[in-house]
Amino acid sequence: MICLAAWLATGLWAGAVTPGAPVLEERMEGASRADHLAAVERLLVAFEAQRGESVAPGETGRVGLKVYTNSGPGLSTPVDLVRGLIGALGERGFAAENIFILDQSLHQLRASGFVTELKEHEQNFEGHPVYALESGKHFSDTWFYESPLPPRRESELGRPGRFSYEPDLTDRYSYLAAPLLLEVDFWINLPVYTDHPVLGINGALVNATLWNSSNTTRFFQSAASGAAAVAEMAAIPELADGWLFSLVSLERYQFIGGPVFRSLYTATKPVLLLGADPVALDSRMFRKINERRRERGFDEADIGWTLLDYAAQLRLGRAEPPEGPHRREEGRDSSLPDDAP
Repeated sequence: MICLAAWLATGLWAGAVTPGAPVLEERMEGASRADHLAAVERLLVAFEAQRGESVAPGETGRVGLKVYTNSGPGLSTPVDLVRGLIGALGERGFAAENIFILDQSLHQLRASGFVTELKEHEQNFEGHPVYALESGKHFSDTWFYESPLPPRRESELGRPGRFSYEPDLTDRYSYLAAPLLLEVDFWINLPVYTDHPVLGINGALVNATLWNSSNTTRFFQSAASGAAAVAEMAAIPELADGWLFSLVSLERYQFIGGPVFRSLYTATKPVLLLGADPVALDSRMFRKINERRRERGFDEADIGWTLLDYAAQLRLGRAEPPEGPHRREEGRDSSLPDDAP
């Protein structure tokens, strides 16, 4: 495993994550599979123009899609969004068997529509492999994030459960999703946005880290330790270097009560967002979540800015400061580009 502290001291890393890159937005014409494909294609063309190079198969010819299903089928990555992205990647030369889908739970993947064929040794979504991290088959002993926080027994959606600790060094390890590290040309993050009682914001950064590795419910107990873990995991070079962008649908996002799905507190907008700067994307969505909270008479959430601050300090992106009483110190370079709303 790399030494993250030593890497941070060098300041030499430059990966696929692009701090300061504008968040791209595309309005959906409808909700059909064809509408998703057309909107995703327009976004990819704009992203390729922004980046100055085409999205195309490289050395491995493989792509990983990290979906979000932890809140259940009512608040998971839309299946048609994934179909649209797969279609756009297919048009760029990626073979169906080389585009795989990955998330934590096989049960939630299946409930959310991402397992169309279930066999003893493999899962499949319309010709694409599906990997469930809970199987333990997709971790490597050499790739992990280390923290002294002890593990806790998992309970629903990372909420505190019965304390459990055994004096074993591996209890300090959170193993990373090996297929996304060295087995792909790149991987794409497809989060769903909710508020979170500890981290404030459950979105691009959290889906790429705490929902993308093992033994991470321990980080859902403290805003400070959780934010630090998310930022440090997201900054691991081998993970960040392959992270091409995050793609999110605003078909449904939740502004209070998350990450447990509560339909009364969801909002919708026929818009897709694509961002190579996950901090900018999370910042924009955190402001949207607070806007909806104000509209419905709830207090704004503020703890999410701790996570965004940490991530900005590790040069993962640029977060726009909050408005009102939670505005941060003047002088910190954490503004979004001028074209971000």
